[in-house]
Amino acid sequence: MSTAGAYDFKPHERPFLPGSPATPDHPLPRRIGYFAIGVLLGLTGGLSNGLLLANLPLIQGSLGLTPVEGGWLNAIYSMTSVCMSLLLIKFRQQFGLQRFTRLFLAGFLGVTVLQVFVHSYEVELLTRGAAGLVGSALTTLSFFYIMQAMPAASRLSGMIIGFGIVQLGLPLARVISPLLLVDGDIQTLFVFELGLTLLCLGAVALLRLPPADRFPAFEKLDFLTFALFAPGMALLCAVLVQGRIMWWTTPWLGYALAAAIVLIGAAMLIEHNRANPLLNTRWMRTRNVLRFIVIVFAIRILLSEQTVGSTGLLTALGMTNDQLVSLNAVILLASIAGLAAGVATLNPKDLLWPVVVAAAIIAVGAYLDAHATNLTRPANLYFSQALIAFAALFWLGPVTMVGILRAISRGPSHLVSFSAVFGMSQTLGSLAGSAWLGTMQIARERAHSQDLVQALIATDPLVGQRLQQLGGAYARVQGDSALRQAEGGVLLAQQVSREANILAYNDVFFLIAVLALLVVLWLGGRWLWLRANRINPLAEELAAMQKMRERAAQ
Repeated sequence: MSTAGAYDFKPHERPFLPGSPATPDHPLPRRIGYFAIGVLLGLTGGLSNGLLLANLPLIQGSLGLTPVEGGWLNAIYSMTSVCMSLLLIKFRQQFGLQRFTRLFLAGFLGVTVLQVFVHSYEVELLTRGAAGLVGSALTTLSFFYIMQAMPAASRLSGMIIGFGIVQLGLPLARVISPLLLVDGDIQTLFVFELGLTLLCLGAVALLRLPPADRFPAFEKLDFLTFALFAPGMALLCAVLVQGRIMWWTTPWLGYALAAAIVLIGAAMLIEHNRANPLLNTRWMRTRNVLRFIVIVFAIRILLSEQTVGSTGLLTALGMTNDQLVSLNAVILLASIAGLAAGVATLNPKDLLWPVVVAAAIIAVGAYLDAHATNLTRPANLYFSQALIAFAALFWLGPVTMVGILRAISRGPSHLVSFSAVFGMSQTLGSLAGSAWLGTMQIARERAHSQDLVQALIATDPLVGQRLQQLGGAYARVQGDSALRQAEGGVLLAQQVSREANILAYNDVFFLIAVLALLVVLWLGGRWLWLRANRINPLAEELAAMQKMRERAAQ
C-alpha cells in the first residue's frame, strides 16, 4: 500500500479502509468547510435526477418527445447509477480519490456544457446517463466530505447524513423548478445544472480530501463480471420503467427480462466460483443479508406512495408544479427532520425499531390519503405527506448502518458487495414500486370507470339534468341543442374519468397502508422477540469492528 502526501499521519488518523480518505484532526473552520462542500455535493447529486423527474413533462414537450422516449431518459439514469456501484469502490482503491473526483466531475462538466448548447434527444440521453454515473460518485464524495467534519465517534453518522442529503434532491427540485422556469424556458434548467457542476469542481479544488491508501484492486475477471452484470441490470431497469408506459404485453419486454435473467445469472455464476470475487455471492445469500435486501426493497416500494401516488393524484386533479410548491416545501422540511431524528436516535445496539416506526408512519400517512375526493388540494395532504417524508429518511440511517457493519466486519472486500446490494435494492425497489403502483392505478381506474359508466343511464333524470347543465356552458356559442348535448356528454365523460382516477388512487393508498401494516407486524414481531430474548443481532459485527479499530490505532 502507498499513501500520497508528506504529512505523517498518526495511527488514529490513517484511513480506516483502502480507498477512503485519512481522517486527520482538522481545525473548526476547516471542518465547517468540509461540511458545506459535502452538502453541496450531496444536493448536486440529488438534483441531477430530481430536476429530471420534477420536469420530465416539460422536457418532453420542449424536445418533442413521446412518453416512451421520456421513459428512456428516466431509465438510463437508473441503468448507469446502479451499474457503477460495482466499480466505484475499486476505482478509488486503485487510482485514488483525487483522480476519482477530477475524472467524474470533469466528464459531467463536458456533457452539461454540451447540453446547454445542443438541444436534442440524443444529447439529453447522454447527459442523463452521465448524471447517473456522477450521481453515484457525488454521493460517495458527499459523505466523505461530511465525515471529515465529524468527530471520530460520529463518522458513521456523517456517512448517513451524506446518503440522506442526496435524498433531498427530488423535493428540493420540485420547490425550485417553478422559480427556474418562470419564463417557461427549459434552457434555464440546463444552465442551472452546469452552474452546480462548476461550483462542485471549484469547491473540491479549493478544499481537497486527505489522501487515501491505494493498491492494485482490479482483476481481469472483474471486467468480465461487469460486462455481463451491467447490461443485465440495464435491461431490468428498462423493463421496470417502460412496462407501464408501453404496457406489459409488449413482446420485447419479455425478451429483455429473459436476457436480463441470463446475463445476471451468468455474472453471479462466475463470481460464485472466484477466489477473490467482485460480488461475494456466499455472503449475499446469507439470511441476514437477504433480510436486509427485502427490508430495503419493501420500504422503497412503500415510499412510492409519495413519488407516484400523491403526485399522480394531484396531477389528475389538474395541479402543476407551480401549485405544489408549498406541499413540496413541507415535504422537504419533514425530510430534513426525519434525517436529523434518524441520526440523533441512532443506536448500534438497537437498529430495528426505527424501521418499525417508519413503516408504521407510512401506514398512517397512506391511510389518511386514501380518502381523497375531487375537492382534495395540496393543503389537505400537508400532514400525511409530511409523515411519509419524515419516515422516508428516518429509516435510512439505521438500515444503512446495519449493512455497513455487516460488510466491514467481514473485511474491506465485502464493501463492493454491500454497495451493489444497497444500490440495487434502492434503485430497483423504487423502480418496481413505481411500476407496480402505476400499473395498479391504471387497472383500478379502468375498473372504476367501467362501473361508473354502467351506472350512468341516459333515461335517468339526474343524468339528463347533468348533461343539460354541462352543455349549457356552450349556449352562447352553440345554438344547436343536439351539439350542445354532445358537448355536455364529452364533459361528463371527463368528469367520470377524473372520478375513476381518484378512486383508483384511493385504492393504491389503501393498499400501501395494508402492506406497510404487514411490514410493521413482521419487523415489529422480530424486534419484540429480540428484546424479549435480550439478543443484539449485530453483537458479532460490533465486536469485530472494535478489534479493527484497536488494530488500526496500534
